[in-house]
Amino acid sequence: MIETKLSARILIIEDDNTLNRQVAELLIEKGHSIDQCYDGNNGLIAAVRQPFDLILLDVLLPGIDGFTLLNTFRKTHQTPVMMLTACGAEEERITGYSKGADDYLSKPFNTTELLLRIDALLRRTLKSKDSSTTRCELTIDSLHLNRQHLSVSVKEHPITMTPIQFKLLWMLATHQNEVLSKPYLYQLVLEREFSPYDRSLDMHLSRVRRKLTQAGIAADRLQTVHGKGYSFV
Repeated sequence: MIETKLSARILIIEDDNTLNRQVAELLIEKGHSIDQCYDGNNGLIAAVRQPFDLILLDVLLPGIDGFTLLNTFRKTHQTPVMMLTACGAEEERITGYSKGADDYLSKPFNTTELLLRIDALLRRTLKSKDSSTTRCELTIDSLHLNRQHLSVSVKEHPITMTPIQFKLLWMLATHQNEVLSKPYLYQLVLEREFSPYDRSLDMHLSRVRRKLTQAGIAADRLQTVHGKGYSFV
């Protein structure tokens, strides 16, 4: 079984009482603090009234469905959300991501995979709170970033980047060797919901890659992982 080392407060919004209880017990065993809701209306109220590190959200809920709940929630909150659903169709996944989901797991799911994905999301988001928001400088090999001045240099030679380009590179660099999903980057870098038809993030990444390559950074350091997102390796 995967050992989740981060302790977090997690909200489970799932109308299947048995599944809700099983997931809650599993996460409590791993050291997390759990709140539970069984319908969309109460789930939304709990989600907006209290601070959580992660929300596990079912799609087919009594009251308001998971997609509607997420769409409303994202207007004011950026808490990571993992969708849990019996619907495995590509269209359902696209809908979830377009509403602002950070991850998507189809039922029935393997508990080990669930813990792995939760662990990955928590490490990413809690690390952002603990380090990305407080750290001002970052050096990776010859690449140096200064968040206070939004400056980038390679071998002490400055590279001009727009604020969005810097923010994108900063997020990828502070999560080196991790794949960050497009929905996650849309929320943190572009500060809007993900759309599968919006190519602006691809455009920004392409320009960042070109500037780094011109400065001597190998092009494959900034990778596009098909169907998943981007990574700085």
